[in-house]
Amino acid sequence: MVRWVIGFNLFQLFLVQVCGADDSLNSPWTRHVIDSRSQGADGTRLADVNRDGLLDIVTGWEQGGISRICLHPGYQAVRKSWPGVTVGSAKDVEDALLIDLDADGAMDVVSCCEGGQQSIRVHWGDGGDVLREESWETVDLPDSVGVCRWMYSTPLDVNQDGQIDLVAGGKGAGAMLGWWELPSDPRDVAAWQWHPLRKMGWLMSLEVIDMNADGKMDLLFSDRKGERSGVFWLENPGADSLDLMSVWPEHEVGGLHQEVMFLSIGDLDSDTVQEIVVAIRPQKILVIKRDGSQSNQWRSRELAIPETFGTAKATAIADFDLDGQAEIVFSTENAKAPKMGIGMFDRSSSDDRSWELKSISGVDGVKHDLLVPIDLDGDGDVDVLTCEEVKNLGVIWYENPIIRFVQSR
Repeated sequence: MVRWVIGFNLFQLFLVQVCGADDSLNSPWTRHVIDSRSQGADGTRLADVNRDGLLDIVTGWEQGGISRICLHPGYQAVRKSWPGVTVGSAKDVEDALLIDLDADGAMDVVSCCEGGQQSIRVHWGDGGDVLREESWETVDLPDSVGVCRWMYSTPLDVNQDGQIDLVAGGKGAGAMLGWWELPSDPRDVAAWQWHPLRKMGWLMSLEVIDMNADGKMDLLFSDRKGERSGVFWLENPGADSLDLMSVWPEHEVGGLHQEVMFLSIGDLDSDTVQEIVVAIRPQKILVIKRDGSQSNQWRSRELAIPETFGTAKATAIADFDLDGQAEIVFSTENAKAPKMGIGMFDRSSSDDRSWELKSISGVDGVKHDLLVPIDLDGDGDVDVLTCEEVKNLGVIWYENPIIRFVQSR
């Protein structure tokens, strides 16, 4: 079976390369709704909650004031609404993360809340029926309350003690990027210790990645506002360093003093060195390339988003048309009709100047958010998972038509 699947996918790729990509890739992709049961869907994070081999989704609903999990229903039912559960209240939630914080085998959810809430909330799972609201218990992280408008969190065992820690940051007055050191009993939330690393204006993206190939995980991030806006990375000094709790060396990447939004990482030119692609308001994408895999020298070029789209919001990198080269998908906000919300830059050759613009969403929604490239329907091509906040389209995905085109040929 495995050999047959691999052979079939190679044959599909051969057809794409010989016949050319489908003209329908220039037309809006079919939209499917995963969840629209609240208001203000604000980003998606993925993990296998029920351990069935399929990735499930958590979303914070900012205007609805809740965080929800949706379970992948299997490929046959993936185009219908997914089964879901509200794990707890989270007023003004900006981000929700799926993670087993206490290593009990059951997924938990961490909600970062801004607005008036200004706290990090933990929704503990009890290992029972995930889809029962009674299986979830919500608590505030006490020392996070009122500190800042929390925007994002991601897991990392910073001090290498075997217990996962939580890197987080926010925006506005008092905002920092730092990490929460978790105690041996993570459910003792009063014992979590906060270690600030860097003042923030408005945290957008936060990625855990070894930037200098020294075996230690660093922090790559984009800061949208303030004195030090742009894309930077903080160098992990190591678990044995006295600076681990306070000072991590900061390195500039690009987009300095601009309104940088969400970034993504990927190898656009197949040279094994990953590029950083970041959306910059109002109307451009910045492609930042490194001079070598460990160099701290960067050069960049711009791709202009035309006025037919909204203002730049997020980016994602993947080979969507199966031609062997990665494309850039971007989302926008303020995309009131007749403006379009999601588009793709497709490079028709290895020439870095040959980017062609295509539409994915058409005139569909006003404020799209983070983009996740993922094969949700299991057909062998990469779809686009996202949210839309203003028209309340909710948690949605756009189905890549390339495989259907190949099969029809």
